[in-house]
Amino acid sequence: MGLFDRFKKKSVKSAEPKEKSEKTKKSAKELATELGEPYISILSMDVNPENLSEGSFELDWNEIFVARLVKSGYMMKKEDTDADIVDRWFQDVCRNVVMETYEQEEAMNPSRYTQRRNLGNGRTEVS
Repeated sequence: MGLFDRFKKKSVKSAEPKEKSEKTKKSAKELATELGEPYISILSMDVNPENLSEGSFELDWNEIFVARLVKSGYMMKKEDTDADIVDRWFQDVCRNVVMETYEQEEAMNPSRYTQRRNLGNGRTEVS
């Protein structure tokens, strides 16, 4: 048996455990579910190249996440699907981001709340 033959056999043996470990490796969703924790993830995001303000998200979640949403009041109708419930939650998250951004911009705009009036003689009224 030559040196090359020994190397070839070792590399074949070392490749087998990697294949087995890849098969048994669990996803983040599977791990969270096993631990009884909620899981939500954005799988992809698409943007309309003709109108960049239009797009979509692909979400993935586990049943525990949906159960928490239902417990928090997101289920409105008995016929709501899991996708309906998660969509309602995601819309709320997006709405909150927009409102927070708007409120920050308004707070940083002093001209909206402050009015100045020149009274003459170097005096100004601020209200």
